[in-house]
Amino acid sequence: MAVTAQLFITCLSEQFFPGVLKRMVDLLESLGVQVAFPAGQTCCGQPFFNSGYRAQAKDLALKWIDVFGPTEGFIVSPSGSCVDMIRHHFLELFPEGTPEHRRAKAVAERTYEFTQFLVHQLKVTNVGARFSGKVTYHASCHLLRGLGAREEPKALLKAVQGIELVPLSGEETCCGFGGVFSVIYPEVSKAMMEAKVQAINASGADVVVACDAGCIMNIAGGLRKAGSPVRPMHLIELLTAGRDAA
Repeated sequence: MAVTAQLFITCLSEQFFPGVLKRMVDLLESLGVQVAFPAGQTCCGQPFFNSGYRAQAKDLALKWIDVFGPTEGFIVSPSGSCVDMIRHHFLELFPEGTPEHRRAKAVAERTYEFTQFLVHQLKVTNVGARFSGKVTYHASCHLLRGLGAREEPKALLKAVQGIELVPLSGEETCCGFGGVFSVIYPEVSKAMMEAKVQAINASGADVVVACDAGCIMNIAGGLRKAGSPVRPMHLIELLTAGRDAA
C-alpha cells in the first residue's frame, strides 16, 4: 500500500517559497509517496500562540484540526516551527479529557516535519541528489529544540553526491528571526542575525541551508545587506537541485 502524505504548506512557504513546495511534491512523489492537499487549510495559530493570544490561537487550531482531522495517512510540512506547534502546543490549548484534546492528539501523532518524515518514516537519506559546492547548515530553533531533529537534515545533506559539507560556528545558535520576536525586539534580532551572517561568511561556504522559511528569509536579508555571495537555500531546494521543478 502506498504511503499517503497530507501536505501542510504553512503561511510563509505559501507566500514566499511556492517553488520549494512544488519541489517537495516532486521529491515525495519520486519516492513513491501519494501526495494530497487538504483544501481549506489555514494558519496553525502559532503567531497568536507565541504572542499570548490563546483564545485566537485556539480558534485557528480548531479550524486546522477540522481540515486535517478527517484525512488519512501522515501530515507532512516543510517547517519545524509549525510542526512543533501542532505536535506540542495544540495539546496545551485544550484540557485533557475533552473531545478537542483527543482530536488534537490524534492529528499531532500523524504530523511530521519533512526531514523527520523522510528519515524515520520512509527510512530514506539518499534521495539521489547531486550538488557541487561547499554547503553549511543552520539549525532552526524549533526544528532542533522543539522536535529534537539534530541529525536528520545533516544525514540527508551528507548523502548528496558531490557536496562538501563545511561546519558552521554556532550552528545551533538562533539567527534572530523567531517570528514575532524579530518584531518585538528588532535591535536584539538584528545583532543575532549579524552574528549569524558573520559565521556563515567565515565558513567559506557557497550555500547555507536551513529547513524553515523564516530562518531563510532572515538570513537571506542579512547576507544581502552584507553584500555576501553566499546563497541561502531551503534543504528541499538543494535535495532537488538539477530536477525539473517549476
